[in-house]
Amino acid sequence: MKAPANCRLIGRWRIVEADLWDRAHLNLCGPATLTITTQGGDIAFGALEAGLEVEYARDSIGFRWQGSDEGDQVEGEGTAELLEDGTIEIEFAYHNGDEAVLKAKRSDFFNSLLSCSPSRALSKRRCSGSAQAL
Repeated sequence: MKAPANCRLIGRWRIVEADLWDRAHLNLCGPATLTITTQGGDIAFGALEAGLEVEYARDSIGFRWQGSDEGDQVEGEGTAELLEDGTIEIEFAYHNGDEAVLKAKRSDFFNSLLSCSPSRALSKRRCSGSAQAL
């Protein structure tokens, strides 16, 4: 589904906290990020890297995701909502597994780079065995 022109979540977000994991885990393999584009997106934190299929609204998104976590194929779903303070709250669920609430702040540095290149390589994730985002 194509994003509406007024979706305020499009861009790159830095995941800064979670109710289940500490910051060291979030940034285990590189910066914990959520990237939302007009054609989907991706999320990466801990050893997870996943591609997103996104449904867009002005101040929120719903998504299904598929990817790799420590070399295992995983999938799930989630939502992200823009809060009054400019952060987003992400409800993230593994299929038949953990459910977490994440908080993210807009990453201005990465958003400026995205205007030049939307490549996932910008994050330079360090974990091996990670699959490409689907």
